[in-house]
Amino acid sequence: MIGTTSFDGFSQGPVWTSIVPHLQSAFTKLGFGLERALEAGFTVGLVVVVLLVGGLYRLGVMGMTTVRRGDDAAVLSRRFIHTLVPIALAYVVAHYFSLFMYQSQAMAYLASDPLGHGSNLFGTASAGINYGVISATGVWYVQVAALLAGHVSGLLLAHDRAIAT
Repeated sequence: MIGTTSFDGFSQGPVWTSIVPHLQSAFTKLGFGLERALEAGFTVGLVVVVLLVGGLYRLGVMGMTTVRRGDDAAVLSRRFIHTLVPIALAYVVAHYFSLFMYQSQAMAYLASDPLGHGSNLFGTASAGINYGVISATGVWYVQVAALLAGHVSGLLLAHDRAIAT
């Protein structure tokens, strides 16, 4: 979850937008159509970022083995993996909160006219999205609170597990 959410944010930045045309070109040369080549490029980017996050975790675990000789990296990896769950959840909340707040409102009119043929099954087909439901500042506060809570929770869990180990 940390890797995929990180890639979602990274894919909107200037570094990725300078890399992806080269990947798309490489896949086009392999016989992919333009759209499929772009999808393949994004898939490669997603896999690389997930592997990078996993590698960083593994590197941290290997560092833990130097504290007390005889601890197996695979065992430590399994003992501490749960500490990443609150951090992953925090990234998901921080990254997708505004999308959820705005797009969840679309369910009202989509439920009334799911196929877009002008139906009004529940009388909500004319409903819209209220972008004033939360301000940009409100979104920022939720994101910061989620990130702080997730990281503090992860640190508490890691500290507790380290003491027990």
